[in-house]
Amino acid sequence: MLDFEEELKKFHPSLEIDQVEENVYSNNLADVTDLIDEMLKEIKDRR
Repeated sequence: MLDFEEELKKFHPSLEIDQVEENVYSNNLADVTDLIDEMLKEIKDRR
């Protein structure tokens, strides 16, 4: 049977995941709502 506590002690996240996490958090990524807000502002400015 697995000893989950022991397995958790052995766990080390992969470097690739850490690198991706750093890149995601360090970049200001626009999500869909940001893009829609920007499009609506542009449409309003044209009028």
